[in-house]
Order: sequence, then structure tokens, then C-alpha cells
Amino acid sequence: MRKKAILITGAAGEIGLALIEKLLAQDEARLLTLDLRPLPPETMGTVTHMEGDILDAALLARVVSEYELEAIYHLAALLSTRSEFSPEMAHRVNVDGTLRLMQLAADQSERRGQPVRFIFPSSIAAYGMPDLQTKAQAGRVKEGEWNYPATMYGCNKLYCELLGSYFSRHYQQLAARRPELIDFRCLRFPGLISAFTMPSGGTSDYAPEILHAAAKGEPYHCFVRPDTRIPFMVMPDAITALLTLAQAPAETLSRQVYNVTSFSPTAGEVRELVLRAFPEARIDYQPDHKRQGIVDSWPADLDDSAARQDWGWRPAYDIRRAFDDYLIPNIRRRYQV
Repeated sequence: MRKKAILITGAAGEIGLALIEKLLAQDEARLLTLDLRPLPPETMGTVTHMEGDILDAALLARVVSEYELEAIYHLAALLSTRSEFSPEMAHRVNVDGTLRLMQLAADQSERRGQPVRFIFPSSIAAYGMPDLQTKAQAGRVKEGEWNYPATMYGCNKLYCELLGSYFSRHYQQLAARRPELIDFRCLRFPGLISAFTMPSGGTSDYAPEILHAAAKGEPYHCFVRPDTRIPFMVMPDAITALLTLAQAPAETLSRQVYNVTSFSPTAGEVRELVLRAFPEARIDYQPDHKRQGIVDSWPADLDDSAARQDWGWRPAYDIRRAFDDYLIPNIRRRYQV
């Protein structure tokens, strides 16, 4: 008999580890995790972990044969900076891997007779503003606006959002007997900042990199201008948003893709907040015009009113609380400073 489980791909990443911790705290004991890397030793004994690639057909066949999946949190992805250096690999991982998992979810939905919930984190990279003047005039951007990504990662995420809509509304629409459709739910995240995991290659990682470098006493050359503004969110709010959307009754949802955000500082404002805690920090600006161009194409702020109205989204951390109550105390403990 197959075992019921909740699958988390990309489980060894910063979102994955935080999500596992939160689900375990809620006494969720049916976690099946998948990643190319092992989980940390303190996590390994609490979940069933598979090391492998989401493109490995044999591995996915094993998942199907052994488990009845009730939900999938698909976090595995090649992030923005690496995707620019390896666009073909990014497409395979970010698009082909997602497509295979959606097909798996559709098959599982059919076998169960009810839809598998498919939770997908997208990104601010799905947007593309043509210039800084347009960015300034646009203000808070809604989900359906400026969907012209300037990166491979953004293209991958936007296309996978569309794939999710297809699999949840139109999959095999010409078949004589329509199969059970998946329950696709997507969040477009802003830049994410964690106190517990190191930045991992995202183009928005200048903010957490400033913080970690300051705590370690290392100089940091910020790769964007001090006036650069994009939205951010701390990891606890990101996990709360994922779980709240996953648990929301389907009838309350008016859409499948939702913006969420918390605060939108400039890189200069991030520096000032870090210097309050670490006055000796050496932080300057040496913009990389290529990475700067990518960040400039992202909105200065996101309109998350749909999430607030449909499923009660509210961030717990504004910028002051994010730094004073979460980031600075935990970073001090991490580096013993």
C-alpha cells in the first residue's frame, strides 16, 4: 500500500529547510523531501529524504510507486544568476523539471480522485520594466502587469505559472473523459532575506550579503547603486505565506498567481540599517552594470492586495521589525558577535 506524503523538492535550499522546520512544528509527519544534496544532519532523521534530480525519470517513478502525494511544494530551481550563465540547463531544471512534476501531480490526482495541491514559488523576476522612468511611474505593480522578464530565470518562472494554469484548468481538454485537474497555487516572491542560511546566487542577494559580510567583519562591495529599490521579505513571512496559501479554501481564491511583499528599501537604506548594528562594517558600492540592469527591470514595489483580500495575507515583519527582532539578533548569534 502506498504511503501518503507531502513532497518538497529543493528541500535543502533556504526556503526548503525553513518550510520543513515549520511543517514539523505543526506535527506534519508525512514529509517526503527531494534534493541533489543531503539535508543537514539535524533534519535527516525527521523526514524521508531522497537524493536525486527532478529530471531523473526512474526516481520520479519510484516516488509514484511508493507514495500517494497529497501536496507538492516545488521549490527546486536554478536561481537567477546561475541561470544567466547556463540558460539551457536552467530551462531543463526550471521548466522541464516543473513540467514532469505537474504531469506526476496530474496522474496522482487522477488516481486519488481529487486534485493534488501544487504549490509553486515564482519570483519578482517574472516582471520586466523597460527603464527606470517607467519603474518609478509604475509604483506598485499588479500580477498581470509588465510580464516581460529580462532573464532566463524570469522567463522560466513566468512560463511555469502558465503551465500551472493550464494543468489546473485545461489539461487534456479534448480528451473524451477529462482527467482530474491539479490544484495549482503560486506566489510571486520579492527578494528574500534569511538570518539562518547563506545567500545562494539570487540577483537580489545583495541585501543579505551586506548583512552577512558586516557580521563576519568582511568588506562588502555592493553590486547595485545605493538608490536601487526593490521589494523584500524575511524568510519567516515567506514560509507563512506559502503555508497560508496552501491551506486556504479553494473557493476563496480568485486567481492562481499572487504577489506577496513586505517592505521596499533602497540598497542605501539597507546599508544604514546594517551600520546601526555593525558600525565598523565596510560597505561600499561598485555596481555591476549587467546585474544592475536586471535589478532595475524589477518593480520598486508589488501590489499584493489580492492576497490580502482572498486569503488574509499580512506580513508580520515590517522593515524595522525585520532587522531589530529577526535579522540582527539571529545574525549575531550565528557569528557570535
